[in-house]
Amino acid sequence: MKTDFKISPYLYLLPAFIMLWIFFFLPFFQTIVMSFYDYSVDFYSPSFTMFSNYSKILNSDVFLKSILNTFWFLILCVPALVILPLIVAILIDQKIKFKTGYKLIIYTPVVVSIVVVAIAFKWLYQPEGLLNYFFHKEIGYLTDPKIAMVSVAIVTIFKGIGYYMMIYLAALMSVPKELIEAAEIDGAGFIRKHLTVTIPHIMPVIALVSTISSISALKVFVEIYVMTKGGPLNSTKTIVYYIYEKAFENLDLGSASAACVILLILVMAFSAVNILCFERDKYKL
Repeated sequence: MKTDFKISPYLYLLPAFIMLWIFFFLPFFQTIVMSFYDYSVDFYSPSFTMFSNYSKILNSDVFLKSILNTFWFLILCVPALVILPLIVAILIDQKIKFKTGYKLIIYTPVVVSIVVVAIAFKWLYQPEGLLNYFFHKEIGYLTDPKIAMVSVAIVTIFKGIGYYMMIYLAALMSVPKELIEAAEIDGAGFIRKHLTVTIPHIMPVIALVSTISSISALKVFVEIYVMTKGGPLNSTKTIVYYIYEKAFENLDLGSASAACVILLILVMAFSAVNILCFERDKYKL
């Protein structure tokens, strides 16, 4: 039996595969290999130490605190980035005037650099900033270990609402109008109509937003670097900032690589949990 094998589709995929190999797969495997070497003594001639880097960072109070801080940041950001953009999208999706203007205003922070947004909020959070001037009370938004992480999380939420709102708006276009009209005929109010029709219909999109926001929260770095440098008292030091310190300040690439592998495991675990929680019906045996 003769089979026709066409090579042209694979040639079109080859450039993308080469780019993935150079910028993703090769660094990925190299990081795993580097996690088994000790660069702290001799940077140019590292010694093979097997799992000692993993043991060292897992017994480090600073690394364990960075994991807890990362989870705390995730708890602060992800529910807000899943729920608030959905509410905003539903409100804007109504028959209102200046709908396009509202979309542009809410989406504007997305196109602004996160560095610019972080610097602007850092200025607002200063002891002599507008927030303390408005409330007539000096609050250490970035100097108080109890509220520093909350202050940073507000920046991430502010930056992400517009992005996830657009995803939800695209999903709302797929909701059948007949179902909404039927719910209105049955006497469902505004809130009940969306709870019973809209949200169940776009649940896969909610799962997508939850997964993306969780991964972004686990990898947060720029806001921490610009606003707090991991302080005060390591209260805002996350896993990625810990990796940055180990790799570029201490030149301990082995420990940094081991922390990267642990971060990868956490990201994959959270992604799997999000998918199974929101779309568990698809994965029943």
